[in-house]
Amino acid sequence: MTVKIDFVDVDKDVQKILDVYSEYIDTNITFEYRLPCFDEMKERIEKIIEKYPYLVLRSGDDVVGYAYAHEIFSRPAYQFDAEATIYISREYRGKGYSRLLYEKLFEYLEKMGIRNLYALVTAVNSRSLSFHKKLGFVPFATFEDVGYKNSAWLAVIWLRKILLPFSSDPGDVIPFSKLH
Repeated sequence: MTVKIDFVDVDKDVQKILDVYSEYIDTNITFEYRLPCFDEMKERIEKIIEKYPYLVLRSGDDVVGYAYAHEIFSRPAYQFDAEATIYISREYRGKGYSRLLYEKLFEYLEKMGIRNLYALVTAVNSRSLSFHKKLGFVPFATFEDVGYKNSAWLAVIWLRKILLPFSSDPGDVIPFSKLH
């Protein structure tokens, strides 16, 4: 199985990204109740790529996983912070592809000047918690009973990974579109 990491192609990847995401929509991994429609997902991706990287894992012409970062807080002083998201098709999990996708994402975020990378993981998702910890994320807060899905109140654990050292003059974050 040959796979490669690529940049999202909005015109051809939206449906394939939805296909991967659909594997998770009925789980407690995402807090969405329904799968976004094509246009909604396309709009989300277009908004993200204005500033952040959006990577896909390809097997041939298929998208079998994706990872991206996005704004987590809106005030200008938070420009050094981002949230990471990753989804891998079930048949590709446990093969090291998630690590490859995330490591490439980290590389781009560092070039942009992102210092703090956050991941928000449902507390019942032990597989994701373990994965993030192996990649250097450290849990720092638990938000109890913040989401209701599948007849249960769910907690979210916030994890943080420091990508770059902190300095007294960090400059501005460079939008990914200016790097790429």
